Amino acid sequence: MEIQTVVMDADTAERKSDGAVVRDALGVGVAVGLSGFAFGVTAAGAGLTVAQTCALSLLVFTGASQFALVGALAAGGNPLTAAAGAFFLGVRNAFYGLRLSQMLALPRAVRPFAAQWVIDETTAVALAQPTRRATRIGFTVTGVTVYALWNLTTFLGALGADAVGDTRRWGLDAAGPAVFLALLAPMLRSTTERAVAGLAVVLGLGLLPVLPAGVPVLVASLAAPAVLWARGRRRGTPSEAAEGETR
Repeated sequence: MEIQTVVMDADTAERKSDGAVVRDALGVGVAVGLSGFAFGVTAAGAGLTVAQTCALSLLVFTGASQFALVGALAAGGNPLTAAAGAFFLGVRNAFYGLRLSQMLALPRAVRPFAAQWVIDETTAVALAQPTRRATRIGFTVTGVTVYALWNLTTFLGALGADAVGDTRRWGLDAAGPAVFLALLAPMLRSTTERAVAGLAVVLGLGLLPVLPAGVPVLVASLAAPAVLWARGRRRGTPSEAAEGETR
C-alpha cells in the first residue's frame, strides 16, 4: 500500500511538473505571438503585399530579423543590404540549434521541422527546464503557440494596415525593437555581454545618419569581436598579470 502511494505521488508530481511547463510555455508563446500584428502592419506600411508579409512570417519566422528587413526597406535601403542585416541577426538561431540539438535529442526525421521553431523564446523556455521531457514539452508548446499566433496576427496586421494608417503615429514602428530589447535585456548578465550590447547600440544609432539603411546593423555586429579582443588584450597586460599574482 505504501509503495503504491509513493508511485501515485510521483506520477502526480510529474503531471504537475508537465502542467507548469505548459503554462510557462503558453504564457511566453501568447505574449510574443501577439506581436506579429505589429510586424504585419509595419511590413504593409513598408510596401509589402499581404502575401509577401505572410510569406516572411511563415518561412523566415524570426521576429527581429523580419523587423530589421522591413525596417531597412521602409527607410529606402537596398534590398540586398536589408537582407544581409536580417541574415546576420538570424545567425544566432544556428548557435541556439547546436545547444538544443543535444538537449532535445529528437529523431532525425523530426529535426528539420523542429529547426523552424528554433528562436529566442523556444530556446529560453527549453533551457529553463530541468529534464529532457520538460525541455521537449516547453520547446514544443512554445514553438506551436508562437508560430500559430505570430502568423495569424501577421495576417490580421497586414490586412488591417490601411485602417491603422501611418504606423509611426501609433508607435508601431518601434514595436519590433521594443519587443527584441525586452527579450534581450534579461539575458545580459555579465559585464562582457553588457559591453557588447552597449557598443552595438552606439555603433548602430551613431551610424544611422551617415550610412545607408541596413548597413548600421552590419557594422554593429562587429561589437562582439571588438569587445572580446579588448577583453583579451586587457587580461594579457603585464600589470594585470602582476596584480592577479599578488591577489
